[in-house]
Amino acid sequence: MRGEANMSWVDETDVVVLGSGGAGLAAAIVAHDEGARVVVLEKGQLIGGTTATSGGILWVPNNPHMAALGIEDTEADALAYLESLSLGVMDMTLARTFIREAPNMIRYLESNTALGFHVAAGYPDYHPENPGGKPQGGRSLDPDLFSFKRLGPWAERVNRLVTDLHPQAPVVPITLVESMGKGLPDSETLAARIADDTRGMGQALIGALLEACLQRDIPLHTGVRARELVQDNGSIVGVTAERNGSICQIRARRGVIIATGGFEWNSELVASFLRGPLHGPASPPENEGDGLLMAMAVGASLGNMSEAWWMPTIPIPGEHVRGRPLYRLCLAERTLPGSIMVNGKGRRFANEAANYNDIGRAFHTFDPTRFAFENNPAWLIFDDVYQRRYPVAGYAPGKAPPGLLHTASDIAALASMIDVDANALKATLERFNQYAAEGRDPDFDRGVSAYDTYNGDRTQPGVSATLRPLSDGPYHAVRIVSGALGTKGGPRTDDRARVLDTRGQPIPGLYAAGNAMAGSTGMVYGGAGGTLGPALTFGYLAGKDAAHARTGRND
Repeated sequence: MRGEANMSWVDETDVVVLGSGGAGLAAAIVAHDEGARVVVLEKGQLIGGTTATSGGILWVPNNPHMAALGIEDTEADALAYLESLSLGVMDMTLARTFIREAPNMIRYLESNTALGFHVAAGYPDYHPENPGGKPQGGRSLDPDLFSFKRLGPWAERVNRLVTDLHPQAPVVPITLVESMGKGLPDSETLAARIADDTRGMGQALIGALLEACLQRDIPLHTGVRARELVQDNGSIVGVTAERNGSICQIRARRGVIIATGGFEWNSELVASFLRGPLHGPASPPENEGDGLLMAMAVGASLGNMSEAWWMPTIPIPGEHVRGRPLYRLCLAERTLPGSIMVNGKGRRFANEAANYNDIGRAFHTFDPTRFAFENNPAWLIFDDVYQRRYPVAGYAPGKAPPGLLHTASDIAALASMIDVDANALKATLERFNQYAAEGRDPDFDRGVSAYDTYNGDRTQPGVSATLRPLSDGPYHAVRIVSGALGTKGGPRTDDRARVLDTRGQPIPGLYAAGNAMAGSTGMVYGGAGGTLGPALTFGYLAGKDAAHARTGRND
């Protein structure tokens, strides 16, 4: 296994891949297999980018695993489903390309790497009742477990969101579906997995892709920040990069693939492009829009720039990741019974159990009178039964760090503590409790969709998995802010992942994939894995096309 090699001041290869997340590694593997020499440059010190810290699920309509289980799907159904959610602004060419090519990407990676997938059983689409939706699931694929012992010394070089206060974060040896309590393995099985350094989720996905790169002797350079694309007569012929203060230039005979992630940690880009506040990114802090800036500098056309993979997040007091504040995902917390979410006025404003991307949009509601985003920040309010039963922000019941929970004996005292109107909050709670006792939510239909109960307490029957009146105090509150898994805007591409200029023509030698490109599904988040499914698909397409390109040619 070659792995990292010395990089000279002037080097030459066929394809340079910028970024080592799922999109970048998939692109590198395919480009190599198609006959190209490939080099991967990673800005961070660790491999894997956002993918490695994710749940690792891929949303792939009409995939071979669902077919093997007898779950019917068609390209037409998948397209109808996406279109029903797009509000007419989705690039239909890219959407069709994704739906057509994603199953081929799965077949390729499973046939040519150790990566394997299984259907995330029962995981419904995020809007399963829409035309073409799948209430029974099947489109979301969970990566199989992968032993990091196979990676040798590279096992410790895969990205994890370890914090400054807890630099030895544990690796959870389970799949994402198992982590949701769907078939959690027994203690003996868990012990065996830990002994074998077996990992699931995004770690398994990146681990298998990394092993494939190492087996192919693809050089992987970490701590190298690409700064500028090199042009020659309108073609991209290489990249200028920085490492430890030194500048080097690598020539790319066939192409450069931008897979550097989003721009959610670049405050200037966020302020310039996003349509609403983003205060709590839940991704690695290296995502500062490097690829976007380089593409803009060479005349790329931009698309989907106002959009992100929205996710309400919970700030963790005093915790940082590589010098940046830590934000935890707020997913099951707001779905579990015995809780509600309110804004600064003490009022509910959305179905708490809705999918995170769409509920994240509710944080952007603007009050023209107060001239403020009225739902940002918000508060998760829950009773003591909830607090003793369920984890919050990744902390076991009763183990929350100082400053995370605000606790009071009654609602009035809690309202005062979090600066929310006490009368409004009391009225909100009384109304919610009245209807929750009847098993319904006439205000926001919490519990109606098949998706609503999936992330709830599945030990409770039916709508009780997400709906329960809050009992008497003490009561607790956790602050929630507008966050995101990553942004989804960037250079526009064609159906071969080639970056387009402002006239709609491909820029010779330049490709983009993942969160660094204009998202192929527009504003739509179809289901669990709606980020990674398109990311790996367009990485696959970029690697395939770049391997056969010649710098300066446009056909």
